[in-house]
Amino acid sequence: MTYDNIVSTLGADAEGLLQYESNTFPKAQLHLPGPDFIDRVFAQTNRSPQVLRNLQQLYSHGRLAGTGYISILPIDQGIEHTAGASFAPNPIYFDPENILRLALEGGCNAVATTFGTLAMMSRKYAHKIPFIVKINHNELLTYPTKYNQIMFGSVEDAWNLGAAAVGATIYFGSEESSRQLVEVAAAFERAHQLGMATILWCYTRNSAFKKDGTDYHVAADLTGQANHLGVTIQADIIKQKLPENNGGFKAINFSKYDERMYTELSTGHPIDLCRYQVANCYMGRAGLINSGGASQGASDLQQSVRTAVINKRAGGMGLILGRRAFQRPFAEGVELLNAVQDVYLANEITVA
Repeated sequence: MTYDNIVSTLGADAEGLLQYESNTFPKAQLHLPGPDFIDRVFAQTNRSPQVLRNLQQLYSHGRLAGTGYISILPIDQGIEHTAGASFAPNPIYFDPENILRLALEGGCNAVATTFGTLAMMSRKYAHKIPFIVKINHNELLTYPTKYNQIMFGSVEDAWNLGAAAVGATIYFGSEESSRQLVEVAAAFERAHQLGMATILWCYTRNSAFKKDGTDYHVAADLTGQANHLGVTIQADIIKQKLPENNGGFKAINFSKYDERMYTELSTGHPIDLCRYQVANCYMGRAGLINSGGASQGASDLQQSVRTAVINKRAGGMGLILGRRAFQRPFAEGVELLNAVQDVYLANEITVA
């Protein structure tokens, strides 16, 4: 996809996203992705040579290799959303090998999926594409339904599978979040000891976060603070939903906030909302990847390209795109992944 194709795909959003200049956090203060990101940022941290090597492996694979940007295929929905509901649109993904094939042929930097999927195909694919083992999940076979991330295996098992990194989710704001925070922090410490990188899905989850018809689960202030908790437990990369609004702390009337969070450090523009997330990732020292979201059918391409443009121009590091890719025919999934990657390859699209 050329730059002109990207402009055309964005449609009415093109000018507002591609020409916008941010006046919140100056881009000069951000630690932006680039070919030298490991040398410039992570080489001065406490991460071991083995962690640095595996991080570099992530940045050196696929169509975005050498750019500092990353494109990850995440398929753990077989557990998180049930296999039937997730794979019914394209049943080939009941077979774990097709998950690995899609990541490879789609030019992704890495594949993030379950212990079982990677264990089934480890010897065939561990040396062909970096593995990210998702070590905890929310299972949907308990009735009544509950939302609680629990461990599905050990960090040592992820290492034995040949993983370059482990991924985990914390439901910040939930009743179980304190336990999850302690549990994941310990798992990340062990992963770093074994030389693996760490990626945290920083989700907010509480029924009270929806108020007066507005869903503040995707508010910049709530998600930004979730990111800040994530980097505090030494996540190397943060995965977060794209922010859609702001002012959750004020509307729900909890936690602490400063009015400047809404007047000086952010605005209502989607790039500024996302930049607030980047700032909470130690000003980009831990890369921010945003999620693609649920498949909506015909609008998936436009929405995915839009999210990638917002993430890149905000100072983010890439996109993690799953359902929109695998819930369509294989070749179309590859094309969608490539279209998103083309945003990060387009030199015309710069940081706002």
